[in-house]
Amino acid sequence: MKTDKILLDHGSGGLATKNLIEDVFMKRLSNPFLSPMEDSAVLDLPPGKLAFTTDSFVIDPIFFPGGDIGSLAVHGTVNDLSMQGARPVFLSLGLILEEGLEIKKLEKIAQSVADAAKEAGVTIATADTKVVEKGQADKIFINTSGIGIIENKFDRIGIDRARPGDAIIVSGYIGDHGASILLARSGLPFEAEIQSDSAPLNTLVEDMLRAVPSGALRLLRDPTRGGVATVLNEIAQASDVDLKIEEDQIPIRKEVQGVCELLGLDPLYLANEGKCIVVVDKDHADDLLNVMKQHGLGRDAAIIGHVEKKRAQQPKVVLQTTIGGLRIVPILTGEPLPRIC
Repeated sequence: MKTDKILLDHGSGGLATKNLIEDVFMKRLSNPFLSPMEDSAVLDLPPGKLAFTTDSFVIDPIFFPGGDIGSLAVHGTVNDLSMQGARPVFLSLGLILEEGLEIKKLEKIAQSVADAAKEAGVTIATADTKVVEKGQADKIFINTSGIGIIENKFDRIGIDRARPGDAIIVSGYIGDHGASILLARSGLPFEAEIQSDSAPLNTLVEDMLRAVPSGALRLLRDPTRGGVATVLNEIAQASDVDLKIEEDQIPIRKEVQGVCELLGLDPLYLANEGKCIVVVDKDHADDLLNVMKQHGLGRDAAIIGHVEKKRAQQPKVVLQTTIGGLRIVPILTGEPLPRIC
């Protein structure tokens, strides 16, 4: 029976499931690893260390300016691998579908997954769908896992490797994703539409790794939930250092700043889905910044501060304000905007 909505029968494992997989997913995601539709994929991996990550996406709304839950799931997983200096290769895709979800919306999401995977150069190697009763989920939830390769020629990068004197770089405007979702969810009237920054960072990271000597690039982090402020605090604590950032050097769109002022939010805590925080040896910071600016996803990159020796018992992040004062930037407490990714 032809239908335009997800039915419980689509999760039965029978004919309706088979038709859903073939009509919605295999038309868009078919590849030699996925097409046999085995219970697991057999992968050929090049030499090197493996990076392995998993993530779940429950964003509301599922379509937003600049993307949807499908592209976001691919980008988020690709970026988690890239932050370890890994080259993303394979992803898994698990979908929890709510009874009543429109098939056309699911097709659009499946196409977004396919397009995002192609852009990032990764393969959806294995996938699964489940259906739950109406009211037991919210349209669609997605779980992904990813495998990436870390080439042996690179020294380890990690959140505990920041050293006093190192420079702190952000790859572009911050807070775009959080502001976009906030406006899409609230329906607040606003003159300019703010687009999510959701994007795969793997090619930018590849350029960055080639730009400086091994070991000079200390760490990479993507400031998603909790934003830049939370990531900087995590770096300070893991590396046992203080971080000092300059307010007038942080790239923030005036539209995002306007939303934050209207609603009493701080853009430092808004989520990002296509930006990275970089800590690099100060002697190579300018060279790295120049390379980042030559990439489409790094053209607005900026050095926003530096690492300092810890001055008190607890590491901290300090902001030099535009008026010359100093204020401590704490880690996020509470949840100002749930279901952001």
